[in-house]
Amino acid sequence: VQLVESGGGLVQPGGSLRLSCATSGFTFSYSGMTWVRQAPGKGLEWVSSISTFGYTTNYADSVKGRFTISRDNAKNTLYLQMNNLQTEDTGVYYCAKGSFGPSLPIGYVPRGRGAQVTVSS
Repeated sequence: VQLVESGGGLVQPGGSLRLSCATSGFTFSYSGMTWVRQAPGKGLEWVSSISTFGYTTNYADSVKGRFTISRDNAKNTLYLQMNNLQTEDTGVYYCAKGSFGPSLPIGYVPRGRGAQVTVSS
């Protein structure tokens, strides 16, 4: 299983970013997917999850209405559109195989290197 996050960067409050997660090593279209983040000095936090074909999505209350999770099964890629970013959204964002949340699986450790998102004026 390989997960490669990209699309992070520095953005001002109120700005937008779109994260991508390129996957390989498993049948993407058969798997739900999840985004998790880690703010500086804090633990991992569930952000959003999506079902196999994208019919079901779930969001943490802190991002609901601002973030949109989506997927392209033809490209084996997961996305996270983040709008109206706030300073508290700063952190490293990881994608994960499987659909879970709001609790993280026991012993969960991010596989990829993550995408750094910094929201600052």
